[in-house]
Amino acid sequence: MVTMNAIISASELAGELTGGNPPVLLDVRWQLSTARAAGQPQFDGRAAYLAGHLPGAVFVDLDEELASAPAGHGRHPLPDLAVFGAAMRRAGVSSSTPVVVYDGGMGWGAARAWWLLRWTGHPDVRVLDGGLPVWEGPLETAVPQPAEGDFVPEPGRDGLLDADGAARLARSGVLLDARAGERYRGEVEPIDRVGGHIPGAVSAPTTENVGADGRFRPGEELGARFRSLGVSASSPVGVYCGSGVSGAHEVLALAVAGIPAALYVGSWSEWSSDPQRPVAVGPDPQ
Repeated sequence: MVTMNAIISASELAGELTGGNPPVLLDVRWQLSTARAAGQPQFDGRAAYLAGHLPGAVFVDLDEELASAPAGHGRHPLPDLAVFGAAMRRAGVSSSTPVVVYDGGMGWGAARAWWLLRWTGHPDVRVLDGGLPVWEGPLETAVPQPAEGDFVPEPGRDGLLDADGAARLARSGVLLDARAGERYRGEVEPIDRVGGHIPGAVSAPTTENVGADGRFRPGEELGARFRSLGVSASSPVGVYCGSGVSGAHEVLALAVAGIPAALYVGSWSEWSSDPQRPVAVGPDPQ
């Protein structure tokens, strides 16, 4: 799943949109929120999209189209591929057409769409590096009606981990935990049943893969960072997070560095829901 052009700059995108084979644009604005539990309004990605988006971009709902309803496999389990495929075709995605995905700047929602498209066989998907905040071109509020695409998703034979696979990889390779360090250490847990991490996993917050402007650090810097965490050419690499969203962003960072990695989509929300699974706490992988 590694692609050396996993990201695209705003200036590069502006040029491609005026070229002979412009990419399909997907707007995946989404934010992790605990507002519902607190009785507060949640972030509304669709409303943000309707207020202004890149010309021609189609909104994709992460919770409805890039994930299934939670049912024992974490908060954002894999989507039904029929639902996902229909959403992609509705957005105009075809196998022969490049796709560029963006979000509000954090990159997590865009990375989830990037990972799913890549895992299900699309050959040319990139994320707008820095998201909407770096775009200097015009925005529009009209909702486009693109021609139906022909993309039919087919699940990949690799690149995906389940709970048992993640546990094995933590022992035989490198399993990176993309959540904030305090959640990894078990000091706080605002969402899931219990804090801590999968035994053997290495703390690698995805926020450290980007600069202050939200853009990815250069590939050479990312490679050095991951090597410092134990990643090598001979070690299989996997990533998990809370629910398979920010973890996709870390898989994207690894791709920018030229390192293939698998994603445990169920992530901590699935792992921690089973009291029979072991939980490690503290700063060390254990």
